[in-house]
Amino acid sequence: MLTKFETKSNRVKGLAFHPRRPWILASLHSGVVQMWDYRMGTLLDRFDEHDGPVRGVHFHKTQPLFVSGGTTLPRSLLPRRSPLIPGSGLADRFRRSDGSAPSSSMAAADPGHSDISPPWNRHSDRTPVCPMSKEESDQICLFILGDDYKIKVWNYKTHRCLFTLHGHLDYIRTVQFHDEHPWIVSASDDQTIRVWNWQSRTCVAVLTGHNHYVMCASFHPKEDLVVSASLDQTVRVWDIGALRKKSSSPADDIMRLTQMNTDLFGGIDAVVKYVLEGHDRGVNWASFHPTLPLIVSGADDRQVKLWRMNDTKAWEVDTLRGHMNNVSCVLFHAKQDIIVSNSEDKSIRVWDATKRTGIQTFRREHDRFWVLAAHPEMNLLAAGHDSGMIVFKLERERPAFAVSGDTVFYVKDRFLRFYEYSTQKEVQVAPIRRPGSVSLNQSPRTLSYSPTENAVLICSDVDGGSYELFIVPKDSAGRADYLQDAKKGSGGSAVFIARNRFAVLEKSSNQVLVKSLKNEIVKKSPLPIGTDVIYYAGTGNVLCRAEDRVAIFDLQQRLVLGELQASAVKYVIWSNDMESVALLSKHAVVIANKKLVHRCTLHETIRVKSGAWDENGVFIYSTLNHIKYCLPNGDSGIIKTLDVPIYITKVAGNTIAFLDRDGKNKIITVDASEYIFKLALLRKRYDHVMSMIKNSQLCGQAVISYLQQKGFPEVALHFVKDEKTRFNLALESGNIQIAVASAKELDDKDHWYRLGIEALRQGNVGIVEYAYQRTKNFDRLAFLYLLTGYLDKVGFMSKIAGQNNNLMGQFHNALYLGDAKKRVEILENAGQLPLAYVTAATHGLTEIADRLAGELGEEVPSLPEGKTRSLLIPPAPLTACGDWPLLRVMRGIFEGGLDATGRAEQEEDYDDAGGDWGDEDLEIVDASNVIENGDAGHADESETNEEDGDEEGGWDLEDLELPPEADTPKARGPERSALFVAPTPGMPVSQIWTQKSSLAGEHAAAGNFDTAMRLLSRQLGIKNFAPLKALFLDAHMGSHTFLRAFASAPVIPIAVEKGWSESASPNVRGPPALVFSFAQMDDKLKAAYKATTEGKFPEALRQFLNILYTIPLLVVDSRREVDEVKELIEIVREYVLGLRMEVKRKELKNDATRQQELAAYFTNCKLQKVHMRLVLTSAMGLCFKGGNYATAANFARMLLDNGPNEAQAKKARQVLQACGDRKDAHQLNYDFRNPFVVCGATFVPIYRGQKDVSCPYCASRFVPSVEGQLCSICELSVVGADASGLLCSPTQSR
Repeated sequence: MLTKFETKSNRVKGLAFHPRRPWILASLHSGVVQMWDYRMGTLLDRFDEHDGPVRGVHFHKTQPLFVSGGTTLPRSLLPRRSPLIPGSGLADRFRRSDGSAPSSSMAAADPGHSDISPPWNRHSDRTPVCPMSKEESDQICLFILGDDYKIKVWNYKTHRCLFTLHGHLDYIRTVQFHDEHPWIVSASDDQTIRVWNWQSRTCVAVLTGHNHYVMCASFHPKEDLVVSASLDQTVRVWDIGALRKKSSSPADDIMRLTQMNTDLFGGIDAVVKYVLEGHDRGVNWASFHPTLPLIVSGADDRQVKLWRMNDTKAWEVDTLRGHMNNVSCVLFHAKQDIIVSNSEDKSIRVWDATKRTGIQTFRREHDRFWVLAAHPEMNLLAAGHDSGMIVFKLERERPAFAVSGDTVFYVKDRFLRFYEYSTQKEVQVAPIRRPGSVSLNQSPRTLSYSPTENAVLICSDVDGGSYELFIVPKDSAGRADYLQDAKKGSGGSAVFIARNRFAVLEKSSNQVLVKSLKNEIVKKSPLPIGTDVIYYAGTGNVLCRAEDRVAIFDLQQRLVLGELQASAVKYVIWSNDMESVALLSKHAVVIANKKLVHRCTLHETIRVKSGAWDENGVFIYSTLNHIKYCLPNGDSGIIKTLDVPIYITKVAGNTIAFLDRDGKNKIITVDASEYIFKLALLRKRYDHVMSMIKNSQLCGQAVISYLQQKGFPEVALHFVKDEKTRFNLALESGNIQIAVASAKELDDKDHWYRLGIEALRQGNVGIVEYAYQRTKNFDRLAFLYLLTGYLDKVGFMSKIAGQNNNLMGQFHNALYLGDAKKRVEILENAGQLPLAYVTAATHGLTEIADRLAGELGEEVPSLPEGKTRSLLIPPAPLTACGDWPLLRVMRGIFEGGLDATGRAEQEEDYDDAGGDWGDEDLEIVDASNVIENGDAGHADESETNEEDGDEEGGWDLEDLELPPEADTPKARGPERSALFVAPTPGMPVSQIWTQKSSLAGEHAAAGNFDTAMRLLSRQLGIKNFAPLKALFLDAHMGSHTFLRAFASAPVIPIAVEKGWSESASPNVRGPPALVFSFAQMDDKLKAAYKATTEGKFPEALRQFLNILYTIPLLVVDSRREVDEVKELIEIVREYVLGLRMEVKRKELKNDATRQQELAAYFTNCKLQKVHMRLVLTSAMGLCFKGGNYATAANFARMLLDNGPNEAQAKKARQVLQACGDRKDAHQLNYDFRNPFVVCGATFVPIYRGQKDVSCPYCASRFVPSVEGQLCSICELSVVGADASGLLCSPTQSR
């Protein structure tokens, strides 16, 4: 069983598939009807207006209708009286309290069934499912019934009940629509079957004859027959041919009423054709075969019976036994010779309809099964149980196939076939023997093809995994009499790896068997990871799939060529050039290169089914309902929506070849322009992009968003008609002229404001001025005039502020102009006499100050004494009366060549804009408008003219005395020259350094400390960066120089490149010039040696540590220097370890034994000879004084072997003579005979064979308990951390 969808809910009593759409209806014991999309796993709708169980559902194939019925629970617990005529026996009906069906006994007095529950508990019975219609249109009808004896017809689109069908006198069990006629058949506990015309909303036939509950009734898919099952132990087949004839030629109304009356009392529209007796207890379900004259039934006797019928009789064919409890439902599979049944024994059983034997059993642990439904067109089944439902398949439908050039080999109907794409010719190659075992999912799973030998390898799950090898003679293809004897073998999976070699996975030993075409083992190779499937990965290579990763393994060299974390990979698809691979799992697509270096991962919410590479390197894949694409950079999109899943075999241009679930080769044509356009942008083929823009119909918000996201807003402009979107794209691309045109169309304050900000960023003063004028933003406009040096316009702004009664605006403008007299006047008019007096007195306006003092009288404010007064003068503008200077750059690739119509429109807009910017039309503010829209009262225009003398009234464009139109600053239009003014920000050199390099030193020089630390952490396991902070800063400062332009501007940093010369190309950037060099390390090492020789151990330790801190930031040029750097690390490590032990020894005053041990360990360090002699002399003296004569004598011999000077040699001989054969007085943790290393943290020996951990940077050794702590030697890295190793030269990454 392949479970596709599962829900958790109350007991499911009825199920119905939609014939074409991925929908399923589930009616629940709680009275809720759910409509699910089983492909997406989402609940589409729910109908919960019923008070009791809903027992059956069914889709109509054309109308948006469904029918339902609900339970109206009784008000008391007394048994209800039978509504039927006397003698009907309904009062004697009962059900078991456990919800199972009774026997076929028709009286409550049956001695075998004393566990009676009242009839109001009958809603806990099993509910059979109704069969389904076969076809579908865009509108759907579904049919639901319930326990209130009513059939309600609903429109599920409007969620409204349309009408109710009355007639049944007891619970309704099942309903079904007829495929052709407007009929509904319903079965009820009132012992009748009714046929309804849902268009006329009348009952057209009543089928009587059963004498117990009728558990189900359904139409024959082709003939005029109805089959019904009842608890009276019979299955009845009814002939409704007369009903069809009557419906095709209806009589008048009176005749129809008479006919209906006749029907109620046994008319001849429907007659019993056969009564099938054979079950020992009540029958719960019966259904027709879709095409053959067969009926299958299931009953409470735990048996499934198969019946055959002809024109005259029907008889029992066989009985299928195996269920351990009542059989709830049974039906034929729509596509295969299979019978599926479920039961209250918590199992679903699959039977072979031809051999009448059990094939497979699926069990649930706690849930009884009640209902089954089969999809009429697809290999899908659904089962309802106590806690929900499941939608499942019995077998895989994906055909095994392999594509080679222009052909595809595949398996269909137990035949190996091939299909040629160019001629669309299909050839049957060879039959594939059917497996002897009776179980499901044993069809071929994979197929591998060797084109040179014309050999085909087919793998299946038969016998736990096996393969068949077909060698097809080229002249035998298509011959009907050709029968190939396949070579067989066992194995988890098998693939060709060479012309005449194939690899077979042997799971038990986790190895690959390489075999020849004679099926003989040539070679065995163990696999590096636990593998469950192998795939082809190039000649001699296999791709091994483990549970959480994949790896490419070279069988010849037995090397792992690449490894990638990818869980549950199902399919592996290589590109034609074998440079890229797609790994498909259930809900993800992983793209990698041929060495399994990860490129991108796409996650899908629904299942991924198949895929293929096109000739452009784009991966095309299919999901359950879409065909999608994936570009090399991970961008993806939808190409086409699918009705049914497909299995893509080949992609060529706009054509996608695929196999459907029936194994048929088909071709579909798609529009590939979207992903070809994106691919051209990705690969910077801008000529192709321009051609597509001109010729194709690319459009849509997705393309616009993509272009905007990828930094091509100027290209997106050519697809957009909406003015708001054009405005946003124009601002993003810096295209001011289009932004101005769109802002004029929108004429919105917010857009003018944003336009002003962008124009100000570009230094286009004319556009900024116009935008501020349109928004009447006078404060910003006045400040703009001040900055650009239009001081005369600032004066006009002051007048406008006065007309608007804007005192603060007036005061600010007077302040900008340095007009003290005007400020005093404004303050006086505002009633601020004290401030006006102080301003006049401070600026030396004596007459005005005296006048104001007289008006203030005794309230004259006092001025501070001893203060120096200075006049506020507005600053001189940096750029006076003009736009900011811009760089002149070459025209962009997309400028000027996109479309002629677009250019003409732009030029027309530009000409219109020119008029708006001119002297006559650029109306900043008209005097009358200012007075009308402002807060001030009406003013007389003639008075204004008199006050202003020669100036005209109000704020008019003539008053601004703008220069002629030719000199007015304008938005840069689409000029005809090859140059235009629109600077493009370049990439900083420091950013180029970090993009090109994986060396931490160069990242630190670029100032990108974060990435430098990440590199060091990954390469050397460094965690403590505090000692490196000063070195990082030195590296950054040393790789930059700084220029100061002028006082008010910030300094300009300039990156210093290594080996720069004037003849170097400006477009080629070299690596940074670093302050640290390997030659400096040599000088530092000599200084550290000198301090060690002089016995200045703390100073020597500091200098050695400084070398260790600097080495991670070194960059050298050659591999030889890399080896020298690594050698330097070893030298420094040994000295740091020894010096730390020596410093520790000197701190110990009272522990002579530990002092001797540390001195002995110091002799184990790899030091220069001069230092080794000093260490040995010191250790020899300490041990001799401590009474450890044997150890002292050993150090004396070692000293003599190291070429000591005369004094040292004399002292060593004396010690040897004095020690003689004397033993050590104290036991030391030191054995010079056993090789060891010293733990850098605990200073104890780690002898050969003992476990240890090391520092990933300095390689110091430690006891295992130190793992995870900071290295005490280098003080940088974490002991035992995973690290890739030191990277200090560009040659290491080549």
